[in-house]
Amino acid sequence: MAIYHLEAKVISRGAGRSAVAASAYLSCSQIYNDYDGIQHDYTRKRGLVWQEVFLPPIAPAAWSDRSVLWNAVEENEKTKDSRLAREFVVALPIELGKADWKSLLTEFIQDNFVADGMCADVAIHDPYPPGHNPHAHIMLTVRPLQENGKWQHKTEKEYLCVKDGEERGFTSAEYKAAQAEGWEKQYQYKVRGKKTYMAPSEAEKHGYERANKYPKSTKYGRQNPISQRWNSDEQLLIWRENWATVTNRHLAQYPEIAARIDHRSHAARGLDELPTIHEGYHARKLEAMGIVSDRCEINRQIKADNTLLRELKAQLKKLADAVKTSIPELANALETLRENMIVLVYRISHIRIGKQKISDYVDAVKPVMERYTEIKQEIKEKSAERKQLRAEQDSLSFVHVIKHQKLSEQVATLTEDLEELKSEKSMLLNSMECADDAAFSKFKKEVKNLDTQMEALGQAEAKFTAELDSTLERYRDLAKTAADVDADELTDARMELRPEKEQSASDQLQNLYGDRYDYNQMSQSKQEVKKMLGEDIRKPSVRKQLRHEEPEKVKPQKKKQKDYER
Repeated sequence: MAIYHLEAKVISRGAGRSAVAASAYLSCSQIYNDYDGIQHDYTRKRGLVWQEVFLPPIAPAAWSDRSVLWNAVEENEKTKDSRLAREFVVALPIELGKADWKSLLTEFIQDNFVADGMCADVAIHDPYPPGHNPHAHIMLTVRPLQENGKWQHKTEKEYLCVKDGEERGFTSAEYKAAQAEGWEKQYQYKVRGKKTYMAPSEAEKHGYERANKYPKSTKYGRQNPISQRWNSDEQLLIWRENWATVTNRHLAQYPEIAARIDHRSHAARGLDELPTIHEGYHARKLEAMGIVSDRCEINRQIKADNTLLRELKAQLKKLADAVKTSIPELANALETLRENMIVLVYRISHIRIGKQKISDYVDAVKPVMERYTEIKQEIKEKSAERKQLRAEQDSLSFVHVIKHQKLSEQVATLTEDLEELKSEKSMLLNSMECADDAAFSKFKKEVKNLDTQMEALGQAEAKFTAELDSTLERYRDLAKTAADVDADELTDARMELRPEKEQSASDQLQNLYGDRYDYNQMSQSKQEVKKMLGEDIRKPSVRKQLRHEEPEKVKPQKKKQKDYER
C-alpha cells in the first residue's frame, strides 16, 4: 500500500557527516574525500536500483560526476560545523514499477529543485527482500549558484550602523551608499573600564580609546534570500505537498490502482493525533473493516448475539407449538424460519469477513513490527560501536596517523549506516501511524489484543453456525409436514408473506449494525439461503393467476349467409 513519507535532513560536519560519504553511500560507489583524506567505499552495498545526478544549466558540466560535485562542496565549506547538503528520504509507492519510480523522481526533482538552481544527487534503494521498503535518497546543494557557475554566499556580513540614534544593518555592498547618507559603523571603545559600542565621531568627542578593530555586526549575518527561502518551513511544506501531488498523478495513470497519499498531518485531516485503544487510528482501522474495535466492544457484541439467539430459539418454540396443518400457519412458520436463516447467514458471513480482515492486517503488520525491532537493536549496537571507535580515536596520539585515518573511515561508515537505519525506522513508524517508540509500544499491545478478538469472533461464529444448522433441520422437518397440503396454495401464501419477512430480517440487521450494514452482503445472504433450501423463485401459481385474471370471453361469430340462400 502506498504510504506518504518525506523526511528532511541536513548533512553537516557538526553531526560528524560528510557530503562525499553520504553520496558514496546512496550511490553504492567509491569516492575519495579530498577534505579529510578518507576513502569511502560502499561498492558491496546491495539494494541499489537507480542513481543519477541532475544539474541546473549554470552548473559546471564536470559536476555530473558526483565525486567532483561533492568534493567541490566540501572544498568550499571551511568551518568544522558547516552545512554541506540537504537530504530528503521519500517512500516510493509499491504499486508502481521501477520505470515509474524513475519518472516520478525525475519530474519531482527537475520541477522543484533543479529548476530552482540546486544540484541534485538521487538514488533508489530497494533493500532485500525487494518490494518491502522501496525508497529514494535525494541529496541537494545548499548554496545557490551564480551565473558563471561559482557558489554564492550563504550569509553576508551585516554591519550594525548608527545615525541620529537609530541603528540599522548594512552589508558591505550597501554600506558605501549608507555612509554617504551619514551612517557610521560602531566599534568597541573603553569607557570607564568597560567596552561600549559607539560611532567613531562620538568617541572622538570624549577621547575614548578603541578596544579592537572589529565593527559591530549581527550574530549570523544576513542570509542569502535564496538560501533563506530554501531553509524556511513554508518552503518545506510546499515540497511536501508537491511530492504528494506528483506521486498521486503518477498513481492515477493506472485506473486499477486506487491508492493515494496525503501530505497533511492527522490534525489537518481531522484525525486524532495520537492513537488510543478505544478511539485511535487502529480502532478506526478495525471499524473500517466492519468489525468491532476492541475487546470491550467484542464482549458487548457477543452479549447482543446471545440475546438474538435466545429470541430466535423462543420464536421457533412458539412456531412448533402453533403449527398444525393449516396453510397460513405453515406458510408463516416456513417464512419465519427462512427469515431467521437469512439473519444467521448474514451474521456468520459478517464475522468471517471480519476474521479474514483481521488476519490479513496482522499478517501485513507483523513483519513491519519485527523489522522495526531489528532496526532498534541495530541502531543500539552500531551507536555503541561508533562511540567506542571515537573513544579509541581520542586516545591516539598524533603520530598514529594511519591508524587514526582507518578509524575515521570506520566511523564514517557507521555514521552513514546509522543514518540509513534511522530513515528506515522513521519510515516504519510512519507506516504504522506511530509518532515515536512510546506509540509503537501501544501499537504492539493492540496487535496482540487482536488474537483475543479473533478467538472471540471464532466462538461467535461457532454459535451462529450451530444455530443455523438447527434452524435448517427444523425447516426441513416442517417442509415434510407440509407435504400433505396443496403446494400451489402454500407457495402463494408464502410469497405474500416473503417481502414482509425479508424486510423484518433487514430491519433486525440494520438495528444491529447501523452504518456498517451492507446491502450487498444482505443480497448475498438471501442467495445463500436460497441455495441451502433448494428454492426456485416461482411466479404465483397458475391457480392464482386464473383466479385474479378474467379470461376474455369468446364471442361466437355469425355465419355469413351465402348468396344462394337469399
